[in-house]
Amino acid sequence: MKIVSTTADEHDHVSAPSADLPDREILDTAGDLLRALAAPVRIALVLQLRESARCVHELVDALQVPQPLVSQHLRILKAAGVVAGERSGREVMYRLVDEHLAEIVLAAVTHAGEDA
Repeated sequence: MKIVSTTADEHDHVSAPSADLPDREILDTAGDLLRALAAPVRIALVLQLRESARCVHELVDALQVPQPLVSQHLRILKAAGVVAGERSGREVMYRLVDEHLAEIVLAAVTHAGEDA
């Protein structure tokens, strides 16, 4: 005979309060943002830019990856609204648009490091 017990861990779908979800447009935008951040080079770029604004050659030196690759990833981050570029003479200085983005990346990196 099988005895079925109910515990506090089981879900009660009938009386569970529904979470207030943001509008679909906000969820879509959040998904786009997370997809833009979902590459190791872009994660490293965000971590570098949380320190201060940097130009492409500084990012190339810090990440030890080819300049065209850094530029490509910066374009993706810029299109997603993660970074902004401001011309300073012959160079473009890139900076994070919002510190919240660095917090998201830092939380993901910290979490991944806990499993290692």
